[in-house]
Amino acid sequence: VNRVFSLSLFSCLAFCKGRVVRVPKGPLIRVVGTEVVIPCSVSDYDGPSEQNFDWEFSRETDFIRIVSTWDSTFTSEEYQKRVGHGDIKLRRSSNDAVELVIRNIQPTDQGRYKCSTPSTDATVQGNYDAEVQVKVISDGLSVSGSKARSSMSLRLSEGDSFKLRCSAITISPEHTHLHVTWQMKSGSTWRDILSLTHEGKFQPGPGYEERYHNGDIRLDTGANDTYWLSVSQASSVDGGAYRCLVSEWVRGADSSWQKIQEKSVEIATVAIQQTALDVVISTSNVSVTERDSLDLTCNITTDRSGISQAEVTWYFSVSPDDSLSDAQVLLSMDRDSVVSDSTLISLSHVDRNSYRLLVRDVDVEDSGYYFCQAAVWVPLHNGSWHKVVERTSAPVSVVVTALEPDYEVFLNASKTPKFSDDPTELNCRITNAQDTEANIRFTVSWYYKKRLPGDDVVTEELLATMDADWTLLLGDRSRERTQNGEIIFSKKAVDTFSLRIQWTSESDRGDYFCVISAWSRHRNNSWVKSKDVTSASVSIFWATQDYTLTVEAVKLKPFFVAGHTFEMTCKVSSKNIKTPRYSVLITAEKPLTDQSNPNGTTRIISLNQDSVVRLEDWTDQTRVDGVVLEKVQENEFRYRMYQTQISDAGLYRCVVTAWSPGGGGMWREAVNGLSNPIRIDFQTSGPVFNVSVHSDNPTIYQGELADLLCIVATEGMALEPDDMSFDVSWFAVRSFALDREPILLASLDRRGIVTQSRRNGSSDLSLERISPLEFRLRVHGCEDHDFGNHYCVVTPWVRSATGVWQQEPDIKAKPIFLSVKMDVLNAFKYPLLIGIGLATVIGLLSCLIGYCSSRWCCKKEVQETRRERRRLMSMEMD
Repeated sequence: VNRVFSLSLFSCLAFCKGRVVRVPKGPLIRVVGTEVVIPCSVSDYDGPSEQNFDWEFSRETDFIRIVSTWDSTFTSEEYQKRVGHGDIKLRRSSNDAVELVIRNIQPTDQGRYKCSTPSTDATVQGNYDAEVQVKVISDGLSVSGSKARSSMSLRLSEGDSFKLRCSAITISPEHTHLHVTWQMKSGSTWRDILSLTHEGKFQPGPGYEERYHNGDIRLDTGANDTYWLSVSQASSVDGGAYRCLVSEWVRGADSSWQKIQEKSVEIATVAIQQTALDVVISTSNVSVTERDSLDLTCNITTDRSGISQAEVTWYFSVSPDDSLSDAQVLLSMDRDSVVSDSTLISLSHVDRNSYRLLVRDVDVEDSGYYFCQAAVWVPLHNGSWHKVVERTSAPVSVVVTALEPDYEVFLNASKTPKFSDDPTELNCRITNAQDTEANIRFTVSWYYKKRLPGDDVVTEELLATMDADWTLLLGDRSRERTQNGEIIFSKKAVDTFSLRIQWTSESDRGDYFCVISAWSRHRNNSWVKSKDVTSASVSIFWATQDYTLTVEAVKLKPFFVAGHTFEMTCKVSSKNIKTPRYSVLITAEKPLTDQSNPNGTTRIISLNQDSVVRLEDWTDQTRVDGVVLEKVQENEFRYRMYQTQISDAGLYRCVVTAWSPGGGGMWREAVNGLSNPIRIDFQTSGPVFNVSVHSDNPTIYQGELADLLCIVATEGMALEPDDMSFDVSWFAVRSFALDREPILLASLDRRGIVTQSRRNGSSDLSLERISPLEFRLRVHGCEDHDFGNHYCVVTPWVRSATGVWQQEPDIKAKPIFLSVKMDVLNAFKYPLLIGIGLATVIGLLSCLIGYCSSRWCCKKEVQETRRERRRLMSMEMD
C-alpha cells in the first residue's frame, strides 16, 4: 500500500510541475489609435535561460502568424508590411518575458492573441501557449481649454491670484473613469501641480503639498465637465506654461485599473512680474556730536498699484558686512502702523513712502552702520496677508564724536625712602581740567618700570587699575602685598589719587607713573572710557651699602676659681642698618671629653630683639638660676654664671644678630656677628678618679641573680669620704659589638635617690651603695633579654675648702658582657612531670569508661536461630 501511495504522489508531482506560459487576463480593452502592449512570460522550464516566443492572431477560428523572436520568416504575408515598418514588434523585457507592441491599433486588430514558446524541455510538461482577448473601442475622449483655439497669455504681479479652466468629457461605450492632472512646464520638463485621480482623490505634485494644504492651490470641478485650477499668492516660481493632462482608465478583468489612453491640451502661459521695491536712506554718511540727536529717513518706492501695506524695520550693526541676523533691531513698524516701544528712539510715518528714525541723546556707542528693511504685504482672498517682496537698504555710516574732557596729569612723591623699609608715597593729581561735567568720571592706573642696565628694554608692570565703578583691580606684582596691607591705593580728593608703600624694599626701586582715564556715562547708565592721559615718571631710588656688624667680648674678672661667679660683656657696633635691634646668644665650646655634648658647642642662654630671655640647652636642674643674660645698654649685653663648676671649663662666645624694622611691625634679619672667645680654665691639683666594672660570675643561667659592681678609685690628693659624692648611672647595650644605642637601667644620685627605667620583662633591678666607693647593681631573676654589655657612668662631686660642691667631668667605665644561659634540665623538668601525670590520668579514665560501657551499656541477649537442614542441590539440576 505504501509503495502504491508513493508512486501516486510522485506521478502527481511530475504532472503538476512543467512549463507555464502567462499572458494578462482578458479581455483587454483598448482605444483605437493608441499603442497596445501585451506582455507574455514563461516559467518552470528546462533548457537555456533565454526563451523564444511566437505570436499569432485570430479573429474567429484560424490563427495568423504575426511575429517571432527566433524565426524571421515566421511572419505571415498579411503582417509583413506592419512588422517591417515597426508598427508591430516584439520587445524583450527579460530572458523569459517579451512584450508585443502594436502601434495605432485599429478595429481590425480586435480578436484573440496567442503567445507560444518552442519547447526546450527534456519532457513535454505544462502549457506551451496562452491566449488573451483584445477589444478595440472607439475614441470618445475630448479635452479642451478656453474657447480660443490657442492658449492664452497672462501677465500677473507677484502675490496675485489666477484661475485656469479645462474641459474633459468621454463618450466611451465602456464604463471608464477620467484622471485629470494640471501641469506646469519648468524648463523642458512638465511638473505635476495637482491631480484629481480616476478614483476621485486629490493628489498634489511634488513641492506643492504645503501650498495645497494651505488652500493656495485648488482644483475645482464645474458644470459641463470643467476642471478649474486656482492659484493664490503667485510667486516667481509659478511662471511658465500650463496644460491639462487627462487620462482614461478602465477596470480590467482582474479588478485592477488600466490606463487606456491619455490626452493633453495647453491652457495658458503665465508670466509673474516681481514687485519692484526700492529702499533708500536719504543721507549717506552722518557725523553727530555726542548728546545730539540722530535723524535718518527711509524712502520706499514700489510699482505696485493695488491694495498693499508696507512694513519697516531699522537695524544697527558695528560692521557693514554683518548680516541682519547678527544686527541689532532698533525699531519696527508693522503693516498696521504699530511701532515697537522704545524710550530714546522713535519711528514715525512721515508720508506714504517715508519713515523717519530719530535717536535722541546719542553717545559714542551709537557709532556704526544703520540699515532700513522694508516689506510689501498684499491681502489674500481668505482675509490673511502675504508678503510679496522684501528689500534692505545700503548701510549708512554714523560717527558719533565724543566730547573729550581736557585735563593734565601731574605725579609727585610726597615721601621718598632713604633706607630700606622706609615709606614711599606718590600722589597723582588732575590739573587744568576743562569740560568735565557730571557725566565724566576719572579713574587711575598705576605702573612700575624696573631700571635695567645698558640698552635693555624696560618692561612696564601694572600695579593696580580702577574700572568705571572705582573697583580696584590688582596686578600680579602688587596683589599679595596689597592684600597684606603693605601697599595702599587710595583716593585722597576728587582730583588726587595716592599710592603708598608702607615698607619699601630694594625690589621696589625703579620708575613709577600713573594714567588718568576719563569715563563718559551713556544713556543706559553705562560708562565708556573716552580718554587716557599719562603722567611723567617719578624715580624711587636710594644708594645701598653692605651691612656691617662687630661684636667684642670682654672678661670682667681676669682671675677666679671654681665656685666663683664668671662674668663677661658683649659690645656691639653696626653700620648701614636703620634703627637696629640685637638678639644675643651665649655659646660654650666644651672639651671633647665632655659626655653631655659630644658635638663640642652648647647653646646656653639667649636674649631676642624684644629683650625676652630664654634658656637654650642649659640642663643643670640644680643651677636653673645660675646663668643670667641682661641688656646693659642698647649695644651692650652682660652674661653672668654663678657658682662655676670645673665642668664649665671651655670657650664662651656671643652670637649677635642685627634686626631692622620690617613690614607690618615685623623685624627683618639684617646680619649676624660672632665675638672673640673667652676662656674659662680651672687649674686644680685635686684627686683623679677612675671607674671600673666587676662581676664574680658574668655567665649565669635564667632565673639566677646577677651581681655587677661599679668601683671608683682615687689617685693624688686624698679626700675624706664626706667631701666626696657620686652620681652613678648604669647602662646596657643589647649587642655583642656595642653597635646599638645604650639603654639606661637605673641611676643613683649623690643624695641616695634611686631612679629606674621602665622594664618590659619579669626580671627586676636593684641599685645600692655598699661602700663609699662601690655601687652594686643586681638583676633578679635574669631572663634571656638581660644579656649584653653593661657599664656605669660616674659623675664625681668634690667639696672645696669654701664648702661649695664642684662637679667633676663624667667618667665612663669599660663595659663588661653579661651572658644568660638556659638550664635545660630545670626547663624541661616540670613540663615532663606534668605530661606524664596527665597521660596516666587519661589512660586510667579511658579504661574506666571502656569497662562501664561493656558492662552496662552494650550488653545484649543473643538468641540462637534455628537452622534448617537442607540437602545440597546437584549442579546438574541447575
